[in-house]
Amino acid sequence: MTIVETTRPITGGVDTHADVHVAAAVDANGGMLGVESFATTPAGYAQLHGWLSAFGPVDRVGVEGTGAYGAGLARHLRGQGLVVIEVDRPNRQERRRNGKSDELDAVEAARAALSGRASGIAKTADGDVEAIRALLVVRRSGRNVRIKYLNQIRHLGFTAPDALRERLRDVHRDRLARTAAVLRPTARSDTVVYATKLAIATLGRRVLALEADAVRLDHELETLVRRCAPNLLRVYGHRRDLVGRGGRQPAAPEERSRVRASLRCRTAARVIRQDRSASTQPRREPSSEPCVVADRVHPHEQR
Repeated sequence: MTIVETTRPITGGVDTHADVHVAAAVDANGGMLGVESFATTPAGYAQLHGWLSAFGPVDRVGVEGTGAYGAGLARHLRGQGLVVIEVDRPNRQERRRNGKSDELDAVEAARAALSGRASGIAKTADGDVEAIRALLVVRRSGRNVRIKYLNQIRHLGFTAPDALRERLRDVHRDRLARTAAVLRPTARSDTVVYATKLAIATLGRRVLALEADAVRLDHELETLVRRCAPNLLRVYGHRRDLVGRGGRQPAAPEERSRVRASLRCRTAARVIRQDRSASTQPRREPSSEPCVVADRVHPHEQR
């Protein structure tokens, strides 16, 4: 395609994918200047930026999915000094009229950034906050998998042979994984006992490994939070990973007493207000006459 250079600022738009990004360039009036595809590699990002710059000075670039497929491209364009706009979704009216195509989505992303329909600046996706986000992904998944494994240990214990079931019957959940991990299945035992012990011991070792990973991840999260939001850790009742997710710690005894006293004061004040309103506005007694609607007794009054 022949590139016509203009002195007026242009706007870019990108429809992002896993392997190929489709870019479009529009002029100041929204007219399409060109559409091209580029690989999702550092070299492809550089080619995309050079292709846009060939049309003229780039004012801004609208990118779909800057938190997913477009994260790398958004970082590259931001590093080149461009303004990157997050485009949430394509224009549904244009898609309904013209159908679904990557080229159309790229053009509409550029027009959305040009018109102001999409005006949110894309997240930087770097620094300590991005590091915390990455760690929280694996921290949360590890917590969910740990709960799943503990439930599987408990359920296998319910259906295990008698001796093994009694060994796991009253074990507290905090000691369940360690108790399961120390089981030693022997091939000389019954086949069902051997297989059940092996399954429970394997799950126990997995839980212990997840707990060790969680300790390390919590240490890294605390280091990052102390560096980027140290004042947050001074707030009473907040956990060290509150930057990524909220949490509450058990209240101290003196704090619980203050909360109870505050609740009692609020309850007393509410009762006093209700008494005062009752003294100024006497309660209306229900009428003894039946409620007549359309010359007949209301169904509720019949009951």
